[in-house]
Amino acid sequence: MDDRDVDAVDRVLTTTRAVRRRLDLDRPVPDEVLWRCIDIAEQAPSGSGLASRRWLIIRDPEVKSALAGLYRRAGGAGLATRAAELERPSAILQSAVHLIDNMERVPALVMVCIWGVHDGSGNPGLFDSVVQSAWSFCLALRARGLGSSWTTMHLRERAAVAELLGIPAGVSQIVLLPVAYTVGTDFHPVPRRPAAEITYLDRWGHTAERPSADGRHHLGDGPGLTVEIDIAAPRSVVWPIISDIGVPARFSGELQRAEWVEGDEPGLGARFVGHNHIEGFGDWSTTSHVVGHEPGRRFVWAVSDPERPGATWSFELEPLGLGGEHTRLRHHMTIGPGRSGTRSMIEQEPEREQRILAWRRKALRVSMQRTVDGVKALAEGGAQPG
Repeated sequence: MDDRDVDAVDRVLTTTRAVRRRLDLDRPVPDEVLWRCIDIAEQAPSGSGLASRRWLIIRDPEVKSALAGLYRRAGGAGLATRAAELERPSAILQSAVHLIDNMERVPALVMVCIWGVHDGSGNPGLFDSVVQSAWSFCLALRARGLGSSWTTMHLRERAAVAELLGIPAGVSQIVLLPVAYTVGTDFHPVPRRPAAEITYLDRWGHTAERPSADGRHHLGDGPGLTVEIDIAAPRSVVWPIISDIGVPARFSGELQRAEWVEGDEPGLGARFVGHNHIEGFGDWSTTSHVVGHEPGRRFVWAVSDPERPGATWSFELEPLGLGGEHTRLRHHMTIGPGRSGTRSMIEQEPEREQRILAWRRKALRVSMQRTVDGVKALAEGGAQPG
């Protein structure tokens, strides 16, 4: 495969979007196109090599209308009502409502099924044999100027759907894909977290800012740690808690207390002093500089030197759910590149670099987990950070 082929594949992979508002509801989709995409999708790997996937193309207007009704009954109507109640519904919510309102107008609805019923054992093998094939189908559509959207809301009414479509017992419905040509083909990659933020190395939560040259952990690669937790409260509730520098001291065990430098007010460029303690290593204090302050989204501080910090810490908030009722809190830290206790230890015993980093991350995980657990308790309990 030459570079041009790689570029073409990468473009399809990075521009296959969930298409709803840009589905062309009036242009017919030939069977031969759908069948070709299914043939391609069937080349996806299967558990044990079993050909157990089944594809159901739904075109009959009456059947599509009935299926659209079940989709709305399963939750689509509730989403539409919620969007109408919100002053500024998100773009994703508006897009979802558009599909809900026009489901029966989509030229073809493709349901992907598989012979077998999950036994609840936690073994995902059944779905391992179908999800990748359904996604390959979406990619094949994109390469031909068609689009779709991965929808599973109908599964709340799976029994009624099975009766409507004549799906026999012993067959699992996996996903419903509305298929149409797209209005334009100018889709682009969208912002996503880079691999450095969501890829863990050897242990859950262990990160690095740069890929390792030898697969081992090195201080020069910007080693770090991430702890995340989901909170049953909106960002507006969580933000005042995570932006209060005194909150981590209540829970972490390592940070004992923190106070703003006299005259500084919370915000970008502000400074605060943190007082720390580790059993067996003693006490120390550091001055941190706020280098990221986006209310409702992120709070970032650099230890000692904002240009070359000994460590960088952050809280980040991500809304969950179409209405943002819940929040994912991401607490992250990166060691270096400036002076720190960890760096000093490694410089004294460079042959123990791997063990020192492992020890430091282990200690940090405990304090960071305590902190996010404490934030969750405050946010869900309605308590004030103070």
